[in-house]
Amino acid sequence: MRIGVLASGTGTILQSLLDADLPIVVVIVDRPCAATDRATAAGVPAEVVLRSSYGDEFDRVAYTHDVVDVLARYEVDLIAMAGFGTILEKPVHDAYPDRIVNTHPALLPAFKGWHAVQAAFDAGVKVTGCTVHLARLDVDEGPILAQEAVPVLSEDTVETLHERIKAVERRLYPAVLHELIEQGA
Repeated sequence: MRIGVLASGTGTILQSLLDADLPIVVVIVDRPCAATDRATAAGVPAEVVLRSSYGDEFDRVAYTHDVVDVLARYEVDLIAMAGFGTILEKPVHDAYPDRIVNTHPALLPAFKGWHAVQAAFDAGVKVTGCTVHLARLDVDEGPILAQEAVPVLSEDTVETLHERIKAVERRLYPAVLHELIEQGA
């Protein structure tokens, strides 16, 4: 089982996957970021598939084909999304049906989208958490593989809450991926 990780940003979730001794064969990022340094330090090839634009003219389908081409070059069997900042289109789901796993910092189906922790905090919920799920074309949809609750503490800020959710993600996500590998995903 060969895993390709899609990451953007600091790469802390990626680091937890690298530390878990998963069979990661490539890390793809959509912008220059610390995730490439983490991959390189672990001896895993890092590829930048640079996003050409953040405006309305961005060709999401063409970009998705570029990502799929890199994944195919590394003969990836399973994709692990690790905070990838670009929403991919149908071609990746066609190429990897039921083989794209995502982690989300909320208890889906609540608080979908990029600002889930802020939304949970603003809603005043007493419990939020993280979800590991199979990705679908619609954002933050798909069968739930695992969830774990994280209490919202009275002294929490969005930042402290998010960090406690990430701590759970860093443990839960690699465990789910190991389980999928054992099952032959």
